Amino acid sequence: MVCGVDELVERVDAQDRVLGVVRRWDAVREGWLHRVASVVCRDGQGRFLVHRRAEQLTRFPGHYELGVGGAAGVGESYEDAAVRELREELGAAAAVRLRFRFLNRSGLSPHWLGVCDAVLAETGTPDPGEVAWHGWLTESEVRRALRQWTFTPDSQEVFGRYLACGL
Repeated sequence: MVCGVDELVERVDAQDRVLGVVRRWDAVREGWLHRVASVVCRDGQGRFLVHRRAEQLTRFPGHYELGVGGAAGVGESYEDAAVRELREELGAAAAVRLRFRFLNRSGLSPHWLGVCDAVLAETGTPDPGEVAWHGWLTESEVRRALRQWTFTPDSQEVFGRYLACGL
């Protein structure tokens, strides 16, 4: 398992309470819980933004993903991390709101995943080092894509939980 940038994150417990500060690589390697933020983006017509991760990424290269996100830094809320990730990955600015969080055991290591949502008027200029392709899909198109394309391990659960929120 490779973690790319070795950033500092907060190690948390099973109730999402901070235990201390650790390197993200250590959290992944040791299976320590930490926080990750993800943003489900929709446009004014209610379509979902889906993107394909760049091939050079160390985690899930070339996989499709419903949310834009990454690890929350030390002292950073899920919402603040989501806003930062939107800017870094999509070149977009938007208000976000935390919809739910859950203990995610899929992927490289267990982590708390805070899922936010945002309405985007435009995507800006995505970072080609992060995003190889992006497009807007209707709910039925996302359902079909989740069955046919290779998505990151948590995308199906994020989509199901998001829809269950009654949005």
